[in-house]
Amino acid sequence: MRPFKPHNPVPPVGMTEALGQSEAFLSFQERLSRVAPVHRPVLLIGERGTGKELAASRLHFLSGRWQGPLVALNCSALTPTLIGSELFGYEKGAFSGADRRRIGRFEAADGGTLFLDEIGNIPMEVQEKILRTVEYGTFERVGSSESLEVDVRIIAATNADLPDLVAKGMFKSDLLDRLSFEVLFLPRLKDREEDILLLVNHFAARMAFELGREDIPHFTSEAVRALEIHSWPGNVRELKNVVERAVYRSDDSLITDIVFDPFHSPYGTYGPPKADASPSEKMDRLMRDLMEKPLKKAVKILEIFRMKQAIGESRHNQRKAARMLGMTYHQLRGLYRKYRDDL
Repeated sequence: MRPFKPHNPVPPVGMTEALGQSEAFLSFQERLSRVAPVHRPVLLIGERGTGKELAASRLHFLSGRWQGPLVALNCSALTPTLIGSELFGYEKGAFSGADRRRIGRFEAADGGTLFLDEIGNIPMEVQEKILRTVEYGTFERVGSSESLEVDVRIIAATNADLPDLVAKGMFKSDLLDRLSFEVLFLPRLKDREEDILLLVNHFAARMAFELGREDIPHFTSEAVRALEIHSWPGNVRELKNVVERAVYRSDDSLITDIVFDPFHSPYGTYGPPKADASPSEKMDRLMRDLMEKPLKKAVKILEIFRMKQAIGESRHNQRKAARMLGMTYHQLRGLYRKYRDDL
């Protein structure tokens, strides 16, 4: 097929580094490397911030198509009516505003790889056209009856439960079968505990270089502990933001202040009250607050918190509460007298 060069070329996906030494990370990379040379679709499943786009890049550059184009489309960033024209292109006059021919992502990725992010958001009518393209390697631009051939490998990514969407009639089972030659699950950052400090040092050094600083940043033991016990719901992307923010806010190379929530106001809560947080969210919030307070104040807050928790769970049975806290009854009584007014 003779390629048509678009007026605005589709930007390719970049290739960046992947860092890790944990068993979960290395196992994922081994599976990725094994399937990369195989010319079949791959489905990437992972939470936000786990690196689905990076994994797609590695799949492409480790394949025999590495010299061809790698083209991406975030399916959640477009309205259902636009996804079809973005994927398959359109002819001049195909609809209002179509003042020139434009090629789609399939055509731009000919001879290479097409990365479809958030594929669970694609409407059913477009899924049918994707299925035909995957099966036969042909499609038509919007507003044209001419059949075009393409040689494209598809890599799709999502955080949605696609089998559940199939059961609900929101995703075509035939398309899911076609796309899931191999399904790779990206590990969450909390499943890669051994990688946290490696990534912290990497992002910190890179941020210091960007700021023109000569000294390599390092973190206090309290800061390291806070980074290690955080649950990281935003995974590596959240870690990168937290570390870079800590480096740029610090006046020297010793990092002491870790801010996990940039929306935490020192002046109180704004807006309508939020729904009750989960226990893990409450614990994360407590640990963030403790890291921002002097040591004696933090110890007092933690002791009061644990006493309230134990006394409540034991239904005010102080001997049972003492056992839960790993204390003797008399030690608990001493703490109780100390903080009576705060309990």
